[in-house]
Amino acid sequence: MIPEFKAIYARELKYYFNSITAYVTISIFLIISGYFFFSIFRFYNLMSLQIIQKNDFSMNLNLIDGVMRPIFGNLSIIILLILPMITMRLIAEEKKQGTFELLLTFPVSDAAVVGGKYFASLTILAIMLAPTALYPVLLKVYSDPELLPVLSGYLGLFLMGAAFLSIGTFFSSLTSNQLVAGVSTFGVSLFFLVIGWAAPLSGSTLSAVLSELSILVHFESFSKGIIDLKDITYYLLLSLFFLFLTLRSLESSRWRA
Repeated sequence: MIPEFKAIYARELKYYFNSITAYVTISIFLIISGYFFFSIFRFYNLMSLQIIQKNDFSMNLNLIDGVMRPIFGNLSIIILLILPMITMRLIAEEKKQGTFELLLTFPVSDAAVVGGKYFASLTILAIMLAPTALYPVLLKVYSDPELLPVLSGYLGLFLMGAAFLSIGTFFSSLTSNQLVAGVSTFGVSLFFLVIGWAAPLSGSTLSAVLSELSILVHFESFSKGIIDLKDITYYLLLSLFFLFLTLRSLESSRWRA
């Protein structure tokens, strides 16, 4: 299975970087995230100057709460918008071009196909996030931000992105229409992101359930520098659940082929 996985993984990465998809997606992500970093850092500087001029030091400002936490919050929204562009073609394009049926005839397991494609998209996510590590490095020039909240914030972003990618892989396996796969991925990912907003308006039991299902609620701890095993388990289980559904979808396709 490992050689099959490696072959699918290498094939997917080669496709991404031989086409314009990866370059456009990563460029758009970096331009938007860079804009947010510049805006938030500029606002933080303005607030700091006002505090100094008024000698009002009752307001406790620090780079983690003032810059990095808002950046992580904005990056989580940007990856929600961007990642469906990566996953929508994973299997849907093969179905549209007729190569999916050919792939099913090869002695390749469904797990190798799903794993290879999913980990290739995870690699794109890691490459996408890597340049944003420049932001805390730039902050280091002005002050000495804590390292743990920065690392936990990136861990949370990566796990959140992994969950979005698994949702996208599943919907890409259901259709040959990339637009349908992308829109469905965005809709379901957004549902898991905002479902916690209804928690304060619900009864105690339902409120607890909605909070546990919310991607955003589990991300808050990471953005505060808290690495909780419960939050890691949530993201892993959500990712594995949709990858399991993808395997069942491919199994169903084999029966129909």
